[in-house]
Amino acid sequence: MAEPAGSGAQAAGGGPIVHGFPHIDTVRAALTALYRRLSADGVARFAASVRPELVDFPAGEDLYLGAQRVARVMVQHLRLPDARMVIGFRDMVHAGNVELAAGPEYFVELHSRFRTDRRDVGAALAHEVMHVYLHRLGLEFPGTRANEILTDTAAAYLGSGWLLLDAYREEAAIRGERLTMSAYKLGYLTPEEFGYVLAKRALAFGDDIEPWFRSAQARDAYRAGLERARLDLRVPPLADAGWAARRRYARDRRATASGPHYAFDGSPERGLRVSFPCPVCFQRLRLPVRGRVRARCGVCFTTLECDT
Repeated sequence: MAEPAGSGAQAAGGGPIVHGFPHIDTVRAALTALYRRLSADGVARFAASVRPELVDFPAGEDLYLGAQRVARVMVQHLRLPDARMVIGFRDMVHAGNVELAAGPEYFVELHSRFRTDRRDVGAALAHEVMHVYLHRLGLEFPGTRANEILTDTAAAYLGSGWLLLDAYREEAAIRGERLTMSAYKLGYLTPEEFGYVLAKRALAFGDDIEPWFRSAQARDAYRAGLERARLDLRVPPLADAGWAARRRYARDRRATASGPHYAFDGSPERGLRVSFPCPVCFQRLRLPVRGRVRARCGVCFTTLECDT
């Protein structure tokens, strides 16, 4: 029996919510792993996101039947036709966990708070069903935290995990006689990292889900992630790099010195080459240094205009 894997939740009283991009290297490694395991065509099968009306869970719907219905949406989205989810609820540390057995039945437990607050049932199930999907693919990272970041990244990039970002919100709450703000999120990525992955997906497939966010905080995090994702397209030796970055690149090229996103090897006499990550899948590419050149990534098949 596999160890249970769960999605983490943070709320007021459980420590401050971390912001920024502390896990971005693991996120990028997860994107590379997805493209390598699924292929570019396999990833492109998930170009359309799970629509919000499919996972809406009204208060009047039966708790267990509704949870089963939302789980089926995730199963169908990931094309797991023989995976059956059995849903239960109990008090626990995490928002949910799933028992990764051989299948075809998988037992998913959700936190008991979802009995009454159903807004994020879809988000929790997006994470847990992604655990099943990755388990069947045989794709995992060493260590619990890295593997959970892989799961969050895969859910967001393959079209169901936008719900995890939408679960991030700040709300007014009454504590005793005082009105305070309560912050809540799901998942192991920061809100901005979720936004980054969703923005990478939007840039790759044109699937912009910003209008679906119910949470203003989630929308802000998405926009911060989009800004960071656009920076990936403006670093040397990509042709769209900015003037200051190009100037530094030229200086490093003369000195055969590594920069923040690239590294040189060889010599001007024998032939100089530059290596750098693909801005879509982050597989490292290696090109001859000879000015304007068009490159095609061998993993995600993205065509890149470069000025080496």
